Amino acid sequence: MKLAFSTLGVPGMPIADVIRLAVDHGYQGVELRAHPEEPVHPGLSSAERADVAEDFKKGGVEILTVAGYVRVAAEGDDQPVLDELAGLVELARDLSALHVRVFPGGGGLDPEVADANAARRLGAAAPYAADLGVRILLETHDSHRAGADVARIAGTVGHRQVGALWDIMHTWLAGEEPAASHAVLAPHLGYVQVKDIASAEDTEPLALGAGVLPLGACLDTLDADSWVCWEYEKRWHPDAAELPGLLSAGREHLLRLGAPEQ
Repeated sequence: MKLAFSTLGVPGMPIADVIRLAVDHGYQGVELRAHPEEPVHPGLSSAERADVAEDFKKGGVEILTVAGYVRVAAEGDDQPVLDELAGLVELARDLSALHVRVFPGGGGLDPEVADANAARRLGAAAPYAADLGVRILLETHDSHRAGADVARIAGTVGHRQVGALWDIMHTWLAGEEPAASHAVLAPHLGYVQVKDIASAEDTEPLALGAGVLPLGACLDTLDADSWVCWEYEKRWHPDAAELPGLLSAGREHLLRLGAPEQ
């Protein structure tokens, strides 16, 4: 199992400090939140992108994902969505990142319309992503929080460069058992986001193992070389404990859960 954490847990932190955190706490990768309020976003110049990529290379830390906010199932014209997605794919290419994360965002639409929007746009973006060596992952989230929802879209697209990102909180909130989520997502799965919360009503982030999410049952479904990313949503919950002080214990917890039974 290869471990990463999301910069959503350390909002605004300089890249050098993010890399240092990963190295010091034994994480092989980082998921970079790509937003203008963060150090890395599509507005960076070519030189700035090269500097970020070089810093990660020197630190020996992989950029797992450029986590964008494109909503591929949303109502509206296709072209603005495709333009924004292309910008994220280009950023990921320039940073040598493996993936781009996108959201569904189809709330309020008829499910068939939302599915069609997402499949059409992802299908249109897939060849460009393939040319640039980047995989686009649709996260289990908002209007499509179950694994079956995301797998339905990825299966319709039918392109290797379009896959799934399994956020275990959302599949759990959807009432889907981990084995069922994995069964439908496995053909498309890029990696898994883990986190922990107190309840369905209280989603403030907790230390891994301190809440109710079925972390062990989820990790049990994964291959030994799978990427697992801790998405600690400090950005949305400023009163939550600081992530840096939790990283080492979180890593040890995940490794214990993911260790094969003797």
